[in-house]
Amino acid sequence: MIENVVQLPLAVGEDLVIQKNRIGSGGKRLCVVTGTHGDELEGQYVAWRLAGILNEHPEHLQGTVDLYPALNPLGISTMTRGIPLCDLDMNRTFPGSEGGSMSEYVAAKLIQDLSGADVCVDIHASNVFLREIPQVRINEDTAQRLVPLAQRLNMDLIWIHGAATVLESTLAHSLNALGTPTLVVEMGIGLRLTRTYGDQLLRGLLSLMAHLGMWTAPVMPVMPVAPPLVSSDGSVSFVNAARSGIFIPAVDHAAHVERDQTLGVVADPLTGETLETLKSPASGLLFTLREYPVVYQGSLIARILGGGL
Repeated sequence: MIENVVQLPLAVGEDLVIQKNRIGSGGKRLCVVTGTHGDELEGQYVAWRLAGILNEHPEHLQGTVDLYPALNPLGISTMTRGIPLCDLDMNRTFPGSEGGSMSEYVAAKLIQDLSGADVCVDIHASNVFLREIPQVRINEDTAQRLVPLAQRLNMDLIWIHGAATVLESTLAHSLNALGTPTLVVEMGIGLRLTRTYGDQLLRGLLSLMAHLGMWTAPVMPVMPVAPPLVSSDGSVSFVNAARSGIFIPAVDHAAHVERDQTLGVVADPLTGETLETLKSPASGLLFTLREYPVVYQGSLIARILGGGL
């Protein structure tokens, strides 16, 4: 059943409408949220596939699944990360306020609608600059409660962040503070769909639903859900550019790299010079890699899961 969660008038006789698709009724409730950033589209594929499976096999659903494929429909329509009308990052406006601006009102209404779910999965992609392996990011303050749920999601990595790195104005932080367990998924790259990653998460969502007693059929396709790597901030090494230029990678994303292995170079197309050779500071999994080649001093190039492991 399609429902309007928020509807607000806009200029020229148009409306801002944020919708959800409620499938099933009663029992436990899973909310799957995506499209908070208009340039993050990986979750669109997941929402489409999950809705298709649930509609095709309603006899296996024991509970309620609420799908929110586009929390920021204006951003998706315009390929804009934030809310175009006010140039705000929507994921910095929660928990919002019904008496505030348009964006604050929308955030407050979304929090009201999502609160009380047994689990919420907030799907994000990376931006256009970086490619990420499928992962769940969790605040260390909520790790004890959330890690057992995240382990069901069939992701490659669970990254437990220090509390100081978690922004309190995000949807996930606000919902977790209200007692609604919320998992943040990051995968892929901005403005693109990575079907293999989407299918991987789809199996994870069905696995999570089975764990919650909401799905009685075998996880589809019938494949085991792999245990993820679990890391803390101390296990993650960062590589940043020291020079501005064009980044040319020498390794593949998601590869295992060795300490001091060359990850790529920063080049100057005008002079033909190699300005900098970037090497891995640790042995481990290259779970983030620069995709957009233009870099400046300080640009993030890579993250390696190693170091403290």
